[in-house]
Amino acid sequence: MNNNKKHYLTCKDYTVSNQKFDLRYNNKLEMLVTSPQPKLEELASYYKSSAYISHTDSKKSLTDKLYQFVKLYALKKKLNLINSFNSEEKKILDIGCGTGDFLLTCVNNGWNVVGVEPNNNAKKLAEAKLTSNQESQIYSELKTLTSQKFDVITLWHVLEHVPNLEDYILKLKLLLKPNGVLVVAVPNYKSYDATYYKQFWAAFDVPRHLWHFSKKSIQLLFSEVKMNVVKILPMKFDSFYVSLLSEKYKSGKSNFVIAFCIGLLSNLKALKTKEYSSLIYIIKNN
Repeated sequence: MNNNKKHYLTCKDYTVSNQKFDLRYNNKLEMLVTSPQPKLEELASYYKSSAYISHTDSKKSLTDKLYQFVKLYALKKKLNLINSFNSEEKKILDIGCGTGDFLLTCVNNGWNVVGVEPNNNAKKLAEAKLTSNQESQIYSELKTLTSQKFDVITLWHVLEHVPNLEDYILKLKLLLKPNGVLVVAVPNYKSYDATYYKQFWAAFDVPRHLWHFSKKSIQLLFSEVKMNVVKILPMKFDSFYVSLLSEKYKSGKSNFVIAFCIGLLSNLKALKTKEYSSLIYIIKNN
């Protein structure tokens, strides 16, 4: 994908490197592209931080505890969502499964699960949680799964991380059964909290986030492989968590009151605009 587009913002990597990266606007797809993007062999080094909470089960800081509390609520919502689909074998692939909590929730509710997690530490934690279910498998790479087909494939805040985006989307389509459902959750740079925090918006998370999507960009990218967005759902808690991290990046302090107010205001504005901090896209084959 051509990165030579109009400059939008310059952001800093607050988690690992303190390097600065540009966000460039792709007019055709109405999305932002991180520039320069790390080489494939360099990407893993930008995830090596105890602050990268999705790869740990940390409950040390107040922010960690808040994340884990919200995660429990979110797991129930995710389960209700996938249970609403008419799945034949209840076979699900969770890409970027992290420490395996969603997979475990699915197993405990009658789903046949497969996971993909490239981070070795997170993968080990996930495998430990699923030891009692011998049919569960977790792989390091998506390309290992070419012979399998799934009723449901989920990517909870994963698509923004993947190199070679268009090729990856085609792989997802090929792994899905003809009547299967793809669930994609990503941050939304058109939300109020994104426009308020600008370069400090935590969900830009450069350079781990290579792509920054709008509703139009998701619809266009999947339509290119003859897949349709059939429903868009909000992730209302994300605005609060992202605002809390953004406040710390902006001021150096965890301003809980201000973060809560911005998160709430973002959700209130989204009641009209539908531009929530993060969105879930339900996508089916055309």
